[in-house]
Amino acid sequence: MNVMRRIGMVGLGIAFVGALSGAPVFAADKAKTPVADGSKIVITAPKDGDKVSDTFDLKYELTKGSQAAHAHVYLDDQYQKGFKGTFKGVTKGPHTITVTGATKDHDLVEASQTVHVEVE
Repeated sequence: MNVMRRIGMVGLGIAFVGALSGAPVFAADKAKTPVADGSKIVITAPKDGDKVSDTFDLKYELTKGSQAAHAHVYLDDQYQKGFKGTFKGVTKGPHTITVTGATKDHDLVEASQTVHVEVE
């Protein structure tokens, strides 16, 4: 067996053992713990369980704590970079919207709220 193949097998073994232990296996798997800074997020529209069209507005209130500077919006766990307040052309079916507070460096704070909507 060549050396590179052995190294690959060792790496897989380490990953397997790490996965069994519940520990992060690779550096990319290590998520930062959200900052507890006293911030609060409230999604005011749409409400959880609402039926919406394929284009709809998202409204939320961010009460900034000691470190929150802005909010990040996620649609079905996908970050909506540069989100301006309106979802457009969302596919029919169930969707999850999450708004989470973030610091000026884009580290997340604990303030977060999630709602589920049905696009008709």
